Amino acid sequence: MYDFAIIGGGIVGLSTAMALGQKYPDAKIVLLEKEANWASHQTGNNSGVIHSGIYYKPGSFKAKFCREGNQALIDFCQEHNIKYDLCGKVIVATSEEELPRLDNIYQRGIENNIPVAKLTQEEVKDYEPYVSCLAGILVKSTGIIDYKQVALKYVELATKQGAELHCDRAVKDIKENKDSYTLITNKEEYQTRFLINCAGLYSDRVAQLAGVKPPAKIVPFRGEYYELTPEKCHLVKTLIYPVPNPNFPFLGVHFTKMIDGSVHAGPNAVLSFKREGYHKTDFNLRDFVDTMTYPGFWKLSAKHGKNGLQEMARSWSKALFVKSLQKLIPEVQSKDVVPTHAGVRAQALGTNGKLVDDFLIIDRPQAMHVCNAPSPAATSSIAIGNAIAQRVNLHN
Repeated sequence: MYDFAIIGGGIVGLSTAMALGQKYPDAKIVLLEKEANWASHQTGNNSGVIHSGIYYKPGSFKAKFCREGNQALIDFCQEHNIKYDLCGKVIVATSEEELPRLDNIYQRGIENNIPVAKLTQEEVKDYEPYVSCLAGILVKSTGIIDYKQVALKYVELATKQGAELHCDRAVKDIKENKDSYTLITNKEEYQTRFLINCAGLYSDRVAQLAGVKPPAKIVPFRGEYYELTPEKCHLVKTLIYPVPNPNFPFLGVHFTKMIDGSVHAGPNAVLSFKREGYHKTDFNLRDFVDTMTYPGFWKLSAKHGKNGLQEMARSWSKALFVKSLQKLIPEVQSKDVVPTHAGVRAQALGTNGKLVDDFLIIDRPQAMHVCNAPSPAATSSIAIGNAIAQRVNLHN
């Protein structure tokens, strides 16, 4: 019998194992991951940005955990000699209509106690000489990192604390007993007093196995990237973001300097027909039907259908993708970018057609389900793990 069983070996599940081991050193902890390796999905395929928390609603979990997690992650990297770079980022307005929205983002940064500075067109050039814009914001606490390295350090530390971490353990069913759960996997069964669901792209299905009906369903969105050719990487010094479109709930195509020195451009945001669909042709019938029969998806489509079609067109047309990049850096040409890896965002969508814009954590007497933890979950991972470790105290 385990005291805690965690489902999901991404960065949030691994951080939770580490945090529980710190808070309950005598507890028996097990973590189950269905893949053969750790951090195989959202963690291992994200853009590697240490987010500041500037965009998120003040008082939300995202705002709180991102701000706390940003500093905790930096402290963690310094303690364990993990490479990172607080290079900062600029958010820029490229048209008159974006200027008021840029100011709104600046004000939100102030409300969230994030160091932000307004930049004139000329001042932006001091940081990013090749950017075309009318004005900008400098966010100094944004950085870059390799989150897979961070996740593997969590594995090492949680294991040293005594947690049992098992790959290749896909949870097939969950049976609720009087005061425990039995987790039935592809290999063996595990019994636990407390269940913690950090299953990412499958978090809603795992919750349902445990008898919980989440208020939202995971709808997967694929983010596709291009990479600047090595001879064009000098065009980007740090990170360059546009002002987000308030009518479309994603941040827009941007330039990201990676920790290895390469520069990625993207992502777009297109519906994936498979929860782990990293390629345009990936398809899973159950995942497809799950989305297509969900009323919330059609309500979202009715509201954002035009934007969705534009994203799909850009997915299939390199010329359209490059055109969006040229709004930020006019010098970028089609020959300067090549396709690189894609990621899939596990985005919770309510039945009302609205994307759940905060982390969604569902408490039950002997269980906790993390049912929405997309970006900035990697940045926030230490803070989320600590919060979960604190909250389970309510039930033990």
